[in-house]
Order: sequence, then structure tokens, then C-alpha cells
Amino acid sequence: MDRSTKNKLCYLVAFLLVIFVFLFILNRNKITFAPTISSIVTPTLLPKQLVKLSYVIDGDTIIVDGKKKVRYIGINTPELKTQISPDECFAREALDENKKLLENKQIFMEKDVSEVDKYNRLLRYVWANNTFVNDYLIRNGFAKIDTYPPDTKYYLQFKQAQQEAKDNNRGLWRECPLKY
Repeated sequence: MDRSTKNKLCYLVAFLLVIFVFLFILNRNKITFAPTISSIVTPTLLPKQLVKLSYVIDGDTIIVDGKKKVRYIGINTPELKTQISPDECFAREALDENKKLLENKQIFMEKDVSEVDKYNRLLRYVWANNTFVNDYLIRNGFAKIDTYPPDTKYYLQFKQAQQEAKDNNRGLWRECPLKY
């Protein structure tokens, strides 16, 4: 085999290797469009997990698939009564709204960076049908921002939603002015 033929063969092998690697990477990192379901229509490339709601615990915590406790990322709602403290202002309203948003709906969850919190609850963004629940609760004054890095994917959206709720005196911003 002469030198020219060897060079052509080397280039052909290198080209095929590049194509193979490219196709392998594309197939390995398959990107699919999940249904766009948010209160502010924002397309997402991240897959969402379909789950079955079992129980609504409070305004920002649910149980899905029979036993998995899920804490909403980036938000905090007023706490319900415990043995040592009464309901915080607007806690019942947040619970009722969360139930209304989720019951008898198709529920999707999206993970950010962390899998669980220190209490071993799954940390997730939650959608119910076409509503981004985390955003909705903030935007309508049932929750406030409570973001902890590294789970900050929607922080700027939540910040804008909270400002809108404050500016329009919605929910806890109206009913609990001394607390917040």
C-alpha cells in the first residue's frame, strides 16, 4: 500500500471515529421535550417524573406514590399547628390551595441538584396539569421564597413572582403584614 492510500485510509478511519463518537453522545444524552406546564409558560428540556398524589401534608409538602415525602424546592408556606405551636398566619389557606391545585390532577415532579433534604424528603419542583405549583403558590401569596443553593434553577422566576404578590397585596402579604 503506498503512502497516499495509507493517508486516505487514516483520514477515513478518523472521520468514521468522529461520526461514531458524535452519534454515541447524541444517543446517550437524548434530549426530549417534556410537556410545557408552568404558570409562566417556559419550555423545558429536562424530563419530569409522573407521580401519583397520595396525600397533601401542608402548603409545601406532599406524599406521592404511597410513601415518598416530597418538599417543594425554593418555597416555604406558613406552618400548620403542632403540639407546641398554633397555625401560623395563612397556613390553612396554603394547605387548602395546595390540595385544590393537586387533587385529581396529573402530577409531575422535576429534580434540581439535590435529591433529598436533611429530613430525607425528596426535593422537587411540582407541576399539576398545566400549573407550576411552586411558582403559583408564591405568585398568589400562599408561599414566600426560601431558596437554598445549589437548588436555584427557578430562583429568578420565584423572585419575580414574590414581588408581584407583594405589589398586588396577595394572600399572606395582605393577611399577615406583620409577619412578613
